[in-house]
Amino acid sequence: QLQLAVPVAVVFAPGSVPGDLPRPLPFRDVQEMEISVNLRTSITSRYETVYRSTTAQEEAALNVATAREADAALCPLQDASLGSLTVYVVPETSSVLPQGVSIYVGKHRSALVRAGPSLAALRTRLRQLTQVMSFTASSIATALSDRVPDSQLGPDARRHLKSSLGYEITFSLLNPDPKSHDVDWDIEDAVNRYVQPVLDKLSLVANFSVDSQILYYAILGVMPRFDKESSSFILSAHSLPHVINPVEARLGSSAASLYPVLNFLLYVPERSHSPLYIQDKDGAPVSTNAFHSPRWGGIMVYNVEAPGSPQASLPLRVDVDMVRVMEVFLAQLRLLFGLSREELPPEFLLESPGNEGLADWELDRLLWAHTVENIATVSTTLTSLAQLLDKIGNIVIKDDVASEVYRAVASAQSAMAELATGHLYSAFQASKEAVTSSERAFFDPSLLHLLYFPDDQKFAIYIPLFLPMAVPILLSLAKIVREARQRKKEPTKMD
Repeated sequence: QLQLAVPVAVVFAPGSVPGDLPRPLPFRDVQEMEISVNLRTSITSRYETVYRSTTAQEEAALNVATAREADAALCPLQDASLGSLTVYVVPETSSVLPQGVSIYVGKHRSALVRAGPSLAALRTRLRQLTQVMSFTASSIATALSDRVPDSQLGPDARRHLKSSLGYEITFSLLNPDPKSHDVDWDIEDAVNRYVQPVLDKLSLVANFSVDSQILYYAILGVMPRFDKESSSFILSAHSLPHVINPVEARLGSSAASLYPVLNFLLYVPERSHSPLYIQDKDGAPVSTNAFHSPRWGGIMVYNVEAPGSPQASLPLRVDVDMVRVMEVFLAQLRLLFGLSREELPPEFLLESPGNEGLADWELDRLLWAHTVENIATVSTTLTSLAQLLDKIGNIVIKDDVASEVYRAVASAQSAMAELATGHLYSAFQASKEAVTSSERAFFDPSLLHLLYFPDDQKFAIYIPLFLPMAVPILLSLAKIVREARQRKKEPTKMD
């Protein structure tokens, strides 16, 4: 039973206080909502809201021309703890928000909201806002996808990566025709410039390692179809699932990895299959000429312009436009981590996160989901371990394994307590420790060699060894018994 507490501060600018407030400012209000998961798991979301007026500094920060400037000016003045939200309510006639926009969500953990005619209208907007900036029933259901019936899950629930202590990212350039194309990509500079800021932000969630490779003569394994009208080759949507397996056999990155591997592949088509375009299910060309595979990664097809004259010397020099490529790969990375931005009503305006790749509140959303998923994982792991120990009676539990189990239980309870008090960062750290301890206990080497040595296997091993020895012994015993019976039947001779 989990309780997720979200601290929310609602700050009223001058002229924005509704007339029907239940009591004078400042005051506190608590709203709870049940999130249905299944019969054995209940989750309560608890929004602990503090209503107050702006301070002089906040009032000055709101007297700027644009919402973006206000968001930047308000950032140092608000509560920066993970999972907290600060909502600034501005008058209905305020010009700081663009025309037609009622809710502005910034890059940090704050938002600007028009006051509305009444407290009920304001609360409706606040409810919409908290659903966007913290968590929703669907995001929690996705985190608990192993416990939730498929009917309750959204279409993208299986796309997101499972929570892990680390991830490995591999960028691969596939050049199937090196005789025709001499492809050069500045992957190191591109990773430092575009990927590293995102990973620095995500470093709270997990550890990341990045590597790259160039594979020659690596083909997709699916024969594209030639389209006469466009004089190009086409990969249709139904053939895309068959592309990954032949390519994955060449990647070789996931074989020795302890953590999930994300593969991002840039494929330069061979000259005989150029240009190559990807079509969606409706037969329309995909604008990015790329596709992604849930929990695996993504592939982008990078077409090379044909040489102007047929006498052009081969191989043709190709300099990859890394800006265009990284735009696609970062969008796919966001999808894999469940950071895709949902369709919102037109009165919403979301600020672009810029070079960092994700806003502070998006990081919080990720932490909420991963904390809940970690606690569920610990529960499943320890339950499986307990069931295993019940089945195998002769298994020996060492003190260090027992201490890991106790530590996992204590950390999971600590994580649940921290969630209930609204301390997201400490809850996430405790949940990570709980996962680490439970995995250590479950996969301890002292348990593993007994795990695969049940009683029926003992009989299977020892009977072939003892049977050849047992046959003459049993025959001798039978002979001894027979002779003993004969002696009893013979009358004893009396001298």
